[in-house]
Amino acid sequence: MPRRHYIIYADESDRRGIRYSNFFGGVLLRSSDRQSINDILIQKKAQLGLIRELKWQYVDASNVDRYIAFMDEYFSFVSTGRLKVRIMFTDNNHIVSGLERRHFEQQYFLLYYQFIKHAFGIRYCNPNALDRVYFSVLPDRIPDSEEKTEEFRNYLSRATNSAVLKDRNIFIRRDEINDVDSSKHVILQGLDIILGSINSRLNGKLKEKPAGQRIRGKRTRAKERLYKSINQNIRNIYPNFNIGISTGTKGIMENRWHHPYRHWCFASKSND
Repeated sequence: MPRRHYIIYADESDRRGIRYSNFFGGVLLRSSDRQSINDILIQKKAQLGLIRELKWQYVDASNVDRYIAFMDEYFSFVSTGRLKVRIMFTDNNHIVSGLERRHFEQQYFLLYYQFIKHAFGIRYCNPNALDRVYFSVLPDRIPDSEEKTEEFRNYLSRATNSAVLKDRNIFIRRDEINDVDSSKHVILQGLDIILGSINSRLNGKLKEKPAGQRIRGKRTRAKERLYKSINQNIRNIYPNFNIGISTGTKGIMENRWHHPYRHWCFASKSND
């Protein structure tokens, strides 16, 4: 039986924003592509003189043009589907009733679980279950205790036993779920920039002005330039892309897997 192996890098941003909260991002690629894409992106960083880790929070007027050039290179892989990017967030106007204490205590891990399980449409990756498909999940450093992180690994590894994934020859092994240091993974760094830009745009951060000032600061204006460039890259793939809603499937549910770039405005339907 043929085998396929994919890697999902994952990251998270603001748990609470003015308008939107619980930002999660992920980028999926074939394991066989990781080294070649990694090498090209590292070389691009070096050519641009970007020495330290790339992060949305580090963007300013002195480096924004180089960040734009790097993200153009990054999106060259997204546009061809070699990198598949997913962004998830919740709308603060959506109020969920009937939640128990455990839902609030475990909200971060519960949402992470939903994101990995559904955002990439992995249920559609193996038609007729003809292959054995393996996923490694590599989130950025998980900001919680080792005990809860171990609980998360156990929980996520059982996702393939759920009704939507069972009997599809899809596997997420516990020993293939490991948080990583983003400074050592340039593909994850690119994801951080996309996630930060979308979060900032949706929560109005790109229009903020310093207290008592009439105009925005240079850093804020630089970040807006980078966001606009990223948005243009997205729209080169999907004209008129709306960043604040869930991306449609054009009536083909399998597009949740096939699309190179998607957003998911998550809304819980119950307290399960």
